[in-house]
Amino acid sequence: MLGFLKNPVVITAEINMNLVALIVMGLISRLWGLSYPRAVVFDEVYYGQFVSLYMKRIFFVDDSGPPFGHMLLALGGYLGGFDGNFLWNRIGAEYSMNVPVWSLRLLPALAGALCVPLAYQILVELQFSHCAALGAALLILLENSLITQSRFMLLESILIFFILLAVLSYLKFYNLQRHSSFSGSWWFWLLLTGVACSCAVGVKYMGLFTYMLLLAVAGLHFWHMIGDQNLSNVSLMCHFLARGLALIIIPVAMYLSFFYVHLTLLYRSGPHDQIMTSAFQASLEGGLARITQGQPLEVAYGSQITLRNVLGKPMQCWLHSHKNTYPIRYENGRGSSHQQQVTCYPFKDVNNWWIVKDPGMQQLVVSNPPRPVRHGHIVQLVHGITTRYLNTHDVAAPLSPHSQEVSCYIDYNISMPAQNLWRVEIVNRESDTDVWKTILSEVRFVHVNTSAVLKASGFIGASLPEWGYRQLEVVGEKLSKGYHQSMVWNVEEHRYGKSQEQKEREVELHSPTQMDISKNLSFMAKFTELQWKILTLKNEDTEHKYSSSALDWITMDTNVAYWLHPTSGAQIHLLGNVVTWTSANVAALVYMCLSLWYLIRRRRKIYDIPEDAWQLWVSAGGICVGGWAVNYLPFFLMEKTLFLYHYLPALTFQILLVPIVLQHLGDHLCRSLLLKSMFSALIVAWFSSVYLVYCTFSPVTYGEPSLSVTELKDLRWKDSWNILIRKQ
Repeated sequence: MLGFLKNPVVITAEINMNLVALIVMGLISRLWGLSYPRAVVFDEVYYGQFVSLYMKRIFFVDDSGPPFGHMLLALGGYLGGFDGNFLWNRIGAEYSMNVPVWSLRLLPALAGALCVPLAYQILVELQFSHCAALGAALLILLENSLITQSRFMLLESILIFFILLAVLSYLKFYNLQRHSSFSGSWWFWLLLTGVACSCAVGVKYMGLFTYMLLLAVAGLHFWHMIGDQNLSNVSLMCHFLARGLALIIIPVAMYLSFFYVHLTLLYRSGPHDQIMTSAFQASLEGGLARITQGQPLEVAYGSQITLRNVLGKPMQCWLHSHKNTYPIRYENGRGSSHQQQVTCYPFKDVNNWWIVKDPGMQQLVVSNPPRPVRHGHIVQLVHGITTRYLNTHDVAAPLSPHSQEVSCYIDYNISMPAQNLWRVEIVNRESDTDVWKTILSEVRFVHVNTSAVLKASGFIGASLPEWGYRQLEVVGEKLSKGYHQSMVWNVEEHRYGKSQEQKEREVELHSPTQMDISKNLSFMAKFTELQWKILTLKNEDTEHKYSSSALDWITMDTNVAYWLHPTSGAQIHLLGNVVTWTSANVAALVYMCLSLWYLIRRRRKIYDIPEDAWQLWVSAGGICVGGWAVNYLPFFLMEKTLFLYHYLPALTFQILLVPIVLQHLGDHLCRSLLLKSMFSALIVAWFSSVYLVYCTFSPVTYGEPSLSVTELKDLRWKDSWNILIRKQ
């Protein structure tokens, strides 16, 4: 029974020493001296703020992309015991002792190091030689720009890692397709492709370009499968469903999960709350939630409310009035009604309170039981402090003469009667009998007499003159001019009014609201709002000293200074290996010219290379040239501030093309032994120059050793490079 114990348990394993050596060299090149400099380097000043907010569980919105990359950086801070207490306000600022610099930079460095063996594996899976694969890995290893970008708390190295992982996973899956469909390894690599794609998109939206490329490649491969008569209809359907699950459903689910974790972690109110809706703000701990928690849910006749404009642009604001009136005549000579001003005020104020009144009754308090206001009901809005009624009429607005002026009515005993009836329309209603709800309902106020809609003026960025205290204009806009979010309002603060006397009511309006109903948004509602904000909220793009255009990147006519030592000449720059960049450009040009030549010749039924070599050439180009194109060309359509590091994902694909072209030239164009020997010697000389340039620029890649003024001037190989030289 125990006979199996007579023989030892033996485990055999094949270890690719090339891979082991590449992993070790990659780790050394990226992790060596990782804590140096112990100061804020370039965009660490930007990403560090978000890491601190994660540590403190404070909500934020970053319009640069999804939250997964930020969470990975925050994970480094969490593992290092970072408490989030550091003021990220200046590049070059020395880190305090509580900041775990090595831990914060660890994950980007690991991702950058693992890109080296990934490059090797990709070329092996593309069916190129181990020598070519080793060359691709060494080019990635010795690329100065990739080293620099991966040694700091930045996202590009993580993005490139997931992009390369997605490509490798798909190639492994595709190669297994031929002989072991639906096996465990087949499923593993297919699922890993989808996971890596979702992670790439979750780090930066640039990952979407490679994801689309792989979906196109997968679609093309499946199209070829449809023509395979050996596959049954059932088998084809299974293949289709498997790809749909792994490449679409799982990435979408993972993308949603990134936001779920993000919103779960960041449950506290913070500085970015104000751009979110009142309902979103109320779901966060502190901030608006402190004010609105326990408010009455249903708005009733007699309710005291504040109305926030849903658009929130150019800034959040609340419907507001004060005792001052519009000037009799504006500076341009147009006249006004001289009635009480109504504006949109960007701060909380007692003058933001309004009372919902039933036009058929005089009382300004909530009855018992409360009578809720429903969609389609007619109301009057009474300003809480001045008790004047919200009004609009056929008088031109101060800044928008084609719209109606909105005022609080003053009876001057002239032929201008009050027009103060408004119909409540709930925009996001589920039925025509919906009740108007605090925070949750988005409503329009349609003027009964003129059909104008209450609107925070679309005159974006403009404010009233001094007589209007620089507050934002509110107008009555004709519905015929179309729907806009600036016409939509929601109740933010709400209480049931109890005081009929004005003095008692003023005291009531100054007191905080405290009732017994809390409001929670579903995850999908919060996700939809946050995703929309990320896609539409754009900070003003300002010209940066080191910004560049996409055309500058190919020839590396630009650089970015990342850090300068406060006293010595030590500095770090984002600069690439000139030989590698030039070789990558030449390889891309050679590939496109050779491909065109082959296509023309094949059209004439002349086949210069074997069919399997042609298929290999095309598939490699589809991945490498396609990867370069989809990660580079879209930047010509983008209206944003661009930097050299935006080119690094495209550059990585272009570098992979270099050994592919070299092997192709050596195998198919160098036919004699002499030519092959000369070609090999040229490759050795070329690669030696790559290593020499890497060593030459290492001081500005790693920031040490410090260079003299003469040495720094010698590194300025192009006049457009901005190498920092201190004045003596």
